[in-house]
Amino acid sequence: MTKAELIDQIAKDSGLSKADVTRAFDATIEAVVNAVKDGQKVTLVGFGTFSVTERKAREGRNPRTGEVINIPQARVPKFVAGRAFKDTVNTGK
Repeated sequence: MTKAELIDQIAKDSGLSKADVTRAFDATIEAVVNAVKDGQKVTLVGFGTFSVTERKAREGRNPRTGEVINIPQARVPKFVAGRAFKDTVNTGK
């Protein structure tokens, strides 16, 4: 499902205009991204938790040449699905 399809579905289900849904959706995503960027966790009960983790620097290999390369430390966004979300996906209900 694309962003446009998701917005269409939300507008249909809520009775709001697509423009209103788009503004609310974009604001929600921006708030989550900014909070995670600042090192905060965002927990949506029943859905999941967005957070950031630190990945240590490490050595890797170029798969084409076998040459050793250094992979720098990085901050990586993470999402952990909540129990209700997992249960719904697994039971289909």
